[in-house]
Amino acid sequence: MSGYTRLDNSKLARWWWTVDRWTLACIFMLIGLGYVLMLAASPAVAARIGATRDMFIFKQVVFLAIAGSVVLATSLLSPRGVRNLAFIGTVLAIGATAMTLVHGIEIKGARRWIALPMMSVQPSEFLKPCFAVLTAWLLTRRVAGRALPGMIGAFAVYAVILLLLKSQPDIGMLSVITTVLLAQLFIDGLNLMLVGAGAGGMVAAFIGAYAAFPHVRSRVQRFLHPDKGDHYQIDTALQAFGNGGLTGRGPGEGRVKDLLPDAHADFVFAVAGEEFGFILCAIIICIFCFIVVRSLLKLIAEDDPFVIIAATGLVTGFGLQAFVNMGSTLHLIPTKGMTLPFISYGGSSAISVALTLGMLLALTRRRTRPVVRAGAAVYA
Repeated sequence: MSGYTRLDNSKLARWWWTVDRWTLACIFMLIGLGYVLMLAASPAVAARIGATRDMFIFKQVVFLAIAGSVVLATSLLSPRGVRNLAFIGTVLAIGATAMTLVHGIEIKGARRWIALPMMSVQPSEFLKPCFAVLTAWLLTRRVAGRALPGMIGAFAVYAVILLLLKSQPDIGMLSVITTVLLAQLFIDGLNLMLVGAGAGGMVAAFIGAYAAFPHVRSRVQRFLHPDKGDHYQIDTALQAFGNGGLTGRGPGEGRVKDLLPDAHADFVFAVAGEEFGFILCAIIICIFCFIVVRSLLKLIAEDDPFVIIAATGLVTGFGLQAFVNMGSTLHLIPTKGMTLPFISYGGSSAISVALTLGMLLALTRRRTRPVVRAGAAVYA
């Protein structure tokens, strides 16, 4: 890539000089850390369930390779291309999520996955980025004074998603999508009183979920009352952070991966803390914060409402997912089975996060006009 000059008018050259290379570098740092931590965490988990020790590693190598390709391919799109991809993706994801209610795999009382050869797919993962972009388009159509009632359309799509996720059930995913929608409505200029009403509605919904779903009630009670219930996973994860200290016990020397069934997925952050210490955990947190903050700062100079609202939704979903995983592992919030982007095991998660960040890179690329100098187009 460094061989491209600003005189080069090819599509790849224009992409290289307009994409946010700092964010791109951080994304591939996360993918690299995903490989390292999967090597550390997954062999013990695979051996415990009777599979070959390298099963999760080989699968995740493929998943992360696909994810990296998705990031690069999606970041080449124009805003119109991102919008079209999001529209198609929302339709397909809603259809596939509806299929899980009939033909889905039931795990721990929830139907969220569709079985495919060599892997299971969680279609609702792809609703997060696609719905965020579709909502931005609908809201900006409303602002533009077109015939389409944008906000009504956005809420209609949200109502369908709410019904599907409630039926699975997947309260955590529904909470993330709801938060993304509220953030986009706030950025779109919704009255602060209405935003407050929406937040109040979320609180009421959480209370309703607490009353209606036993697994939600159990997690909240265990969080609020540490002396009651089964705290084995959280206690083990917190002990792992303590055992790791500042620099960690060393690669392969941790014990948490031998004790927790989800050490390669929901609790991979605890594996990082035990084997590589506080330093690596701080680096991971800083990378996530850098991507979120830099993306938001780039929007300050943006004048396209669609780009602003869509990118806000994408980065909100990405940052919230990372916070939920790390926060629940550190017992800052009730436990929730949500992956750490690019680092936890999972094909659906890795590819959906790649789609999220690819769209974000595409939307935040510098929009330049060619200036002809000495017979060549120069992109400043």
